[in-house]
Amino acid sequence: MKKILLSVLLSAPLWVLGQGFQVNLQGQKQIGMAGAGSALALDEASVFYNPGAVTFLEKNSVSAGVNPLLFKSAFKQSGSNITEDVKNKIAPPFEFYAVWGPKSNKWKLGLGVYTPFGGLVDWGDNWSGKYALTSLNLKAIYFQPTLSIKITDRIGIGAGFVYNHGDVNLQRALPVNYPDGRSGHVTLDGTGTGYGWNAGLYIKTLSNISFAIVHKSKVITKLDGGTAEFDVPKSLEGSFPPGNTFNAELPLPATTSLGVGIPLSKSTVLAFDASWVQWHIYKELAFDYATNTSALADTRSARNYRDGSSFKLGINHQASEKLALRAGVGYAFSPVQDGYVTPEAPDADRYILSAGLGYTPTSHFEVNASFFFEDVKSRKQKNIETGLDGTFKTLVYAPGLSLTYKW
Repeated sequence: MKKILLSVLLSAPLWVLGQGFQVNLQGQKQIGMAGAGSALALDEASVFYNPGAVTFLEKNSVSAGVNPLLFKSAFKQSGSNITEDVKNKIAPPFEFYAVWGPKSNKWKLGLGVYTPFGGLVDWGDNWSGKYALTSLNLKAIYFQPTLSIKITDRIGIGAGFVYNHGDVNLQRALPVNYPDGRSGHVTLDGTGTGYGWNAGLYIKTLSNISFAIVHKSKVITKLDGGTAEFDVPKSLEGSFPPGNTFNAELPLPATTSLGVGIPLSKSTVLAFDASWVQWHIYKELAFDYATNTSALADTRSARNYRDGSSFKLGINHQASEKLALRAGVGYAFSPVQDGYVTPEAPDADRYILSAGLGYTPTSHFEVNASFFFEDVKSRKQKNIETGLDGTFKTLVYAPGLSLTYKW
C-alpha cells in the first residue's frame, strides 16, 4: 500500500503550467487579433508584446482589463461510453499597463502586471482520474517595469525586468479508503517567486512595413515551504506526518517571437507573429519534502518536454474615427509529448479564433472588447506514470474588456 501511495505522489505534477498551459490574454487589441501584434505600436500592451515599440506610442496612458476564461474539458476512458466533464469554473486572467514619457517621444517608461500562465480546473472527487487530480487553482502573476528608447525615428529598443509571483493549490485522491468508503486525499498548497526579463526591437521601414524581434527569458519559479496535507486513515498517519512541507521548482519557458506589420491601407493593418516557446528546459519534476518516511521520499519524475510554437495572423481596421474592428486566426503546436498528457491541462495542438472591437468616445477614454476561442484537438493518451488511459477534448472561451485613459 505504501508503494502505491508513493507512486501516486510521484506521478502527479505540482506545477501544471509545464503542460503547455499558457494564457495568451495580455492586451485586448492584440487578443482580438489572435495574439498577434508584436510589430505594431498599438497601445500600452506593447509593454508585454514588444518593449521596443513602447516609445512609438504617441500618448501616455493607463489601462486595465480582464478576460473571464472558461476551460471546458471532457474525458472518455478507454473502453467506456461515459464522458466526464470538468465543473464550470471561471478563471480571471487580467492585465494592467501604464506608459509615461516626455512629449519628445525619445524614451518612455512602462509598467505591466499580467498573468501569462495559470489554470483553474475541477474534475470532482469521484471521476475516473481522481488519483491523478481532483482540482487545481494556479496563478502566475508577472510584474514588469520597462524602459523603451527611440534610437532613430524608425527604430526602437526596450527591455523590462520581470518578477513572478505564483500561487498553487492542487488536490487529488489517494488510493486508500476510510470505513465509510471515502478515499484519502492530499492537498498541496504554496507560493513561489521567480525573475526574468523581456526585451524587444521594433523597426519601421520607409514603406511603413514594421518588423519585431522579441525575447522573453525563462523564469525559474522557486516554491519554498509549500504545505502538504494528507487526509488518510489513522493506520497510515505515521507514514504521512502532519505539518509537512516541500520545495520545488518550475522552469517557465523562454519565448522568442518574430513579427511583421503590413499596412493594407491608411485604416487597415495586418499583423503576423511566429513564436518559438522553449519548453525543452522542463526535463523533470522534483519534490523535496522536509520530512521523509518509508512511503514519502523525495521524488524525481521525468517530463521530457519538447519546444512548442505558434503562428498568429490578425487584422485591425479603423472603421471610423471612433470605431475599430479586429479579427484573428492562429495555430499552436503543443510541447507535451505522447505519454505525458495529464488532466491538469490536457494539452494538444490547437486552433485559435478571435474577434474584437474598440470604441473611443473622447480623446482621453477608450474601451476595447475581445472574444478569444481555442479548439484543442482530441487526444487519446495513456499516461506513462499514472496509467490514465482515454481521450481528452478541450474548448477554451475567453471574452474580454478593458478601459484606457490617455493624456
